[in-house]
Amino acid sequence: MKKNLFYLFLLGFPLAVWAFSASTPFKNTDRSFPAGGIQFLESSWPKALERAQKENKPIFLDAYASWCGPCKMLKKNTFSKKEAGDFFNLHFINVSLDMEKGEGPALADKFAVDAYPTLIIADKNGNIVTFTKGYMNAHELVEFGKYGLNKFQY
Repeated sequence: MKKNLFYLFLLGFPLAVWAFSASTPFKNTDRSFPAGGIQFLESSWPKALERAQKENKPIFLDAYASWCGPCKMLKKNTFSKKEAGDFFNLHFINVSLDMEKGEGPALADKFAVDAYPTLIIADKNGNIVTFTKGYMNAHELVEFGKYGLNKFQY
């Protein structure tokens, strides 16, 4: 009898876990915001350059570090806003890269990133048009984007 209960538990527990996880709402763990915020490429700088040249758009680079509190606040409170998404998704190729991993350290050197977050607007060839450092709200971010667009040469 105990053996049968053990097998029943062994079969029933994974089924219960699956049923619970299927009913749990999806949690977005990447840096894109399908509900109206900024859609970031989670790829590489070369891919962002390729797409920028193809679409003739400037690049918006979120240069962040995983441990950075203001970077996390930007993600949660600014990049997720519809106002920011509407503007940046229309006018820019958006890429978000951890400057301490993968190709990040080389880009941090290239762009002289010395604080996080650093927000960079680059032309389609990867040359800096303008940049800013630190946290800002969605309205301030859009104003920064407009400033960068005015400086951008198509």
